[in-house]
Amino acid sequence: MRHRSASSRAALREGCHAAHGVALVAACWMGAGLASCALAPAEQQNNRPAPVVDRDAASASLLAAHVVVLEKLMQAQPAEQAEILEAAHRDYSLAPTPSHQLRYALELAAPGHAGSNLPEAERLLRELIATPETLVPAERAFAYLELQKVDVQLTLAAENRTLQDSAAHADRERLTTASRRLQTEIDENAKLRKDLDDAHAKLDAITNIERSLNDRKPSTEGHTP
Repeated sequence: MRHRSASSRAALREGCHAAHGVALVAACWMGAGLASCALAPAEQQNNRPAPVVDRDAASASLLAAHVVVLEKLMQAQPAEQAEILEAAHRDYSLAPTPSHQLRYALELAAPGHAGSNLPEAERLLRELIATPETLVPAERAFAYLELQKVDVQLTLAAENRTLQDSAAHADRERLTTASRRLQTEIDENAKLRKDLDDAHAKLDAITNIERSLNDRKPSTEGHTP
């Protein structure tokens, strides 16, 4: 009986160890499965392709926004034009991004409003052209074309100032020459008037002498020696 009881206890212990082993293996598999389930979404998220950015669409959108603002600026009243330009300057000052710099330069280069400033617009545009990689293609082309236009306007303005200065200088020269000629004529007229006055004086003196002689002559002829 004791031998059978010992055998039964040994069998029970082996069964418990076996059951424990099966439970441990099952727990390991379950943990691995849960881990794989937990990692799967993260791996799928990491492997998900990044969204494709349509650079052409973004470029066209930025360009359209610049054109809309310029159109609004050109059609606005002077007070609103000043507000639009001030808003562009504020955006550029607070966040000097290439797009903000381009918009501010475009507004400064726009004609027909009190805030136009071609030299400052040229400076901003040249800075942008010096780093073309900071602009999208459409903005880069727009900045290049606008810089060409501003350069032409500044050149024409400089030539116009030169012509005006030359014309003003020529006018001053003509005025100086005319003034000098007029003064010469005045001096000559004064001299001629003096000569004429002297001639009149001499003529009057001669006339007086002749009259005096004529007055004396009859009394002399009527006297008998």
